[in-house]
Amino acid sequence: MDLGEGITVGIAAARVGVTVRTLHHWDRIGLAGPSGRSSGGYRLYLAGDVERLRRVVAYRGAGLSLEEIGDVLDVGSSEVGAVLRKRRAELAAEMDDLRRLDERLARLTDAHERGVLLSGEEQRAAFGDRWRPDWVDQAKERWGDSAQWAQFAEGSAGRTAEQWRAQADAMRQWECDAAEALGRGVEPDADEAFALADRHQSVFGAWFPITRSMQVCLGRLFESDEGFAAHYDQVYPGLAGLIREVFDAAALAEGIDPGCPVWS
Repeated sequence: MDLGEGITVGIAAARVGVTVRTLHHWDRIGLAGPSGRSSGGYRLYLAGDVERLRRVVAYRGAGLSLEEIGDVLDVGSSEVGAVLRKRRAELAAEMDDLRRLDERLARLTDAHERGVLLSGEEQRAAFGDRWRPDWVDQAKERWGDSAQWAQFAEGSAGRTAEQWRAQADAMRQWECDAAEALGRGVEPDADEAFALADRHQSVFGAWFPITRSMQVCLGRLFESDEGFAAHYDQVYPGLAGLIREVFDAAALAEGIDPGCPVWS
């Protein structure tokens, strides 16, 4: 059977490189179907039908939806360019969105792997001259598998150098205020000390949220870890131990046994 007499759906599908099921779908939605009939009443694709199928395949390969392809095929030739330009503009916008999404994913990936997306010089500018960039690597090695590291990284991905500096300033101010209050003898279970504990939760929460029990764990870390203890000693001698006492007292006031802190 030659094309002049029409061809079956199977032959038409093979000629344009799609499945029979696809041609049945295009016929069902009115996009492209057979217009001929055999002597036995079977529907056949005529030459014009196959040409339309080829155009559908071409535009589908260019990324147009079936609805958009129908618009292209059913308008005059002079209007096809306008339809295609509109689709290209839409595609350009989609590509911009995808590029921005890729940039966000790249920053998230880097943040999970590096922690702080600042150069060593930028880190020292934000955190002070005593800051060592390798401390971030040590933190990742120590806590990289924790949910808190993930939270820290997610916040880090969107944080600018100015925001890092502002957060570091807030933490330094808290340390100075804690040193001033505890240095003049404020008791760990005094309201002023409890206010310091609450404020620490708020300031520290910019890195990741902490419960009171987690705060107690941090207090013990500040006191027992040589690096943390040395840092707080530079602010005020013995400050790490005083902070730990405040956190313990705040936990006890809320019915939490500071002797058995849980990181949760």
